Amino acid sequence: MRRNVTLFAFAIALAISGFALSPNGTIKVDGGLISGTTADGVRSFKGVPFAAPPVGELRWKAPQPVVAWQGVRQCDAFGSACPQSSYPQGSMYYSPPEKMSEDCLYLNVWTTANSGDKRPVMVWIHGGALTRGSGSRPTYDGTALAKKGVVLVTVNYRLGPFGYLAHPELTSESPQHSSGNYGVLDQIAALKWVQKNIAAFGGDAKNVTIFGESAGSWSVNTLVATPLARGLFHRAIGESGAYFGPMPYLKEDRNKMASAEKVGAAFAKAAGADSIKALRELPADKLVDLFTNDAEGKKFRTQPSVDGWVLPDEIRNIFAQGKHNDVPVIVGSNANEMTTLTTPDSVPKTMEDYRKRVSMQYGEMIKEFDAAYPANNDADIASAYLGALRDTAFTLNMRTWARMTANGRSKAYLYSFSHVPPNPRSKYLGAYHASEIPYVFNNLNRQNPLLTETDQKLADAMMSYWVNFAKTGDPNGPGLPKWVPYDRESEPYMDFGDQVQVRNHLLKEQVDFIERVQKRTLY
Repeated sequence: MRRNVTLFAFAIALAISGFALSPNGTIKVDGGLISGTTADGVRSFKGVPFAAPPVGELRWKAPQPVVAWQGVRQCDAFGSACPQSSYPQGSMYYSPPEKMSEDCLYLNVWTTANSGDKRPVMVWIHGGALTRGSGSRPTYDGTALAKKGVVLVTVNYRLGPFGYLAHPELTSESPQHSSGNYGVLDQIAALKWVQKNIAAFGGDAKNVTIFGESAGSWSVNTLVATPLARGLFHRAIGESGAYFGPMPYLKEDRNKMASAEKVGAAFAKAAGADSIKALRELPADKLVDLFTNDAEGKKFRTQPSVDGWVLPDEIRNIFAQGKHNDVPVIVGSNANEMTTLTTPDSVPKTMEDYRKRVSMQYGEMIKEFDAAYPANNDADIASAYLGALRDTAFTLNMRTWARMTANGRSKAYLYSFSHVPPNPRSKYLGAYHASEIPYVFNNLNRQNPLLTETDQKLADAMMSYWVNFAKTGDPNGPGLPKWVPYDRESEPYMDFGDQVQVRNHLLKEQVDFIERVQKRTLY
């Protein structure tokens, strides 16, 4: 009798709390029941399928609904990463190879919420040039963010030729007469899964923030632009990446670029496949190897294209016309983006070599370049040369994103990450590309003896800003320096350096110059 009363009391407690778990610890999602694990007070569910495996005839098709399973699916280990080649050993971004498979459309959830809660949801889209990476890298562990009060989701999406191959045959077989944007469609499918299922994890489907870095930020930028993602998220954070330059088109050679179909057809020819059927029959590792190593394969362009469906126009035009998903944004970049994205050997070593290189590149605008990026001796070359590359690839694009958002109804918050993470090579690397990620996730390497109190304070602050933004659309909160929304006149931005403080006019002379260069040479 006492045991029955205890079980009854436990059931009442579960009902009152709104806890989504059944008596055996399962949650119902699309496809069936899943169970996860609990560690450090946080429940995690890893390797949750959000679409059917894109294999066989589904290779190069839009993601299809999840295949249902029987019984309880144990979601206690990450799913396979999508096919890719590893970063070379010695790269700042190298990590031990993960298990890989074309069956890779999985996501991961971390939560401390109950099912009746309505916590803000943050969906992380990983970087890696749209050719590498996964949602399961240790840096993306969601424990700290979940403890801070959000439901954190990380996702996989198809990469390289699997995610971005366009081809005339694929366009013909598509009901939408489109091909090539499969990675974007995977991300949209994951966001649709969140809308349908996140309440079971205590998340609020009406309060979703997408965020990503590098190619993940390109992806966020694309999702803000595409009409197919309308209503699937409510705020966006872009860290070091956006598409505001010319883009390829599906069928036409435009913007000095070959069409996406033409590039895809050349890739198929290099693979020795005379049809999409033959290309689908090739093993995944052969296509990865071709993409990575073959001279023809290297010509393959991994980026979204204007296909009339996913992207009805170039992203810069969609924003300029006010047709994007008008949501608040945090956008920014790092002070030394290019130190890990170029090899030291690629930087000119002498003033003679430097002058020759930049004179060819900037032509009649060379005097303006010299004013913006002065270099008087060999010691100045790296800073000037890498600075121009940084602003071309990152600083200008993020400022453009902030400006175009501020032109609409929503607010934009611009930042620069200038803190130099402790590293044996920190003098050269500086605030390198992706170095802000461990601070955003508050996943600093506790084993690093060079970490200081400054690093931890910065991580606490950045995570707080990001979470506050996810909760309300405003990053500000108690105990934090006031972050002022971007406006074109004063151009405020938050400098995440050793001190967190608002500054104005981030690299204005340099970025204005790069903008003039692009208007003259690209448009």
